[in-house]
Order: sequence, then C-alpha cells, then structure tokens
Amino acid sequence: MSEIFDEARMRWVLGDYIPEGEELAAGIHAISQETHIKGIFGKCIYMEDKLIPDEKGRIITLDKKKCSSYDVYIGITRNVLVIAGCERNSYLYELDDAPDGSENDMQKITSEVLLADIGTCYPLTDIQSCQFKKGWMGSVKCFLTMKNGSSFKLVLPKLGGVGGGMPHHAEYREAIIKRLGGI
Repeated sequence: MSEIFDEARMRWVLGDYIPEGEELAAGIHAISQETHIKGIFGKCIYMEDKLIPDEKGRIITLDKKKCSSYDVYIGITRNVLVIAGCERNSYLYELDDAPDGSENDMQKITSEVLLADIGTCYPLTDIQSCQFKKGWMGSVKCFLTMKNGSSFKLVLPKLGGVGGGMPHHAEYREAIIKRLGGI
C-alpha cells in the first residue's frame, strides 16, 4: 500500500487524464469517502465496460457510484481538476435511456470511452460548489459538487504518507485548497 505514496507514481496516474496542453500544478494523495458521478452521453451504444460512438446510437444516462473509502490522487492544472483512483476500483454503474429533453446536457461520444475513465477530469468552471471543513488530525474534508450533479466527499490528509515519497504534499495540498476555495 505504501507504493501509492509516491509522487512520481501520482504524476504518472494523473497524467493519463490531464488534457493535452495542460500541466499538473499540484497533486496529492487523498481519500474519497463517497463518489457519485453523473453523465448523459449521446450517439453511442453501451458494450460491456465502455461506450462506443454510433451515429444511430441512443442517449444514455450514467450513474457511477462508490460509497466506501478508497485512495485517490487529486490534481489541478490551470483549467482542470483530476480525481483518479490510486488503484483499480469497483463502482456501481447504472445505465439507462435518457429522458426526453436531455439532448442539451449530453456529451457526444466521438471515441471509445471506458466507464472507469468517466468522471476523472473536470474543467474548473464545471465546479458548482466546494466546501471545506476541518477533519481529524489536521485533515481537511472537501465536499465538491459539479454543475452536472456529480459529487465527491474527499478527505485531504495533513501528511503525504510514510517514507517521504510525497515531499511536496503539504505545499500542494494548500495550493489545491486555495484554488478550489476560490471557486
């Protein structure tokens, strides 16, 4: 488990989700206590663990949930927030046909998308609210809500784990709190 407290590994994991042209400004290890990701996707079909573009496809709603604690990396760039699991995780997925009138909120699928990758990267402008509360032993609890209804309950630990693998944790944590607090 201590391998997750490695800044190089964190940069590598977050790097998979950072859009081209963006650069990681700060990243830390944190704990997600609850994740609820919502999305509406159009012109696609659902197959096993992915959405595939299809011009004759339908509009699909996705509810992706996890209500237990798990390790995540949180990173910010100039324009995006990235939340990625430190290890492979299981989620509850509910997929359904979108209700009428959802066309305005849908994202068109242009390439194959794994369900596991949905909900990892958000433009900072998509954050509707962000609240912080003091947690146990110097941690900070962060409650994020996105404009599309997705939400995250996160704990940002005071320390970056054992062994010194995340030497910039305190500095990066404060940068993330400052950036998200200004939204």
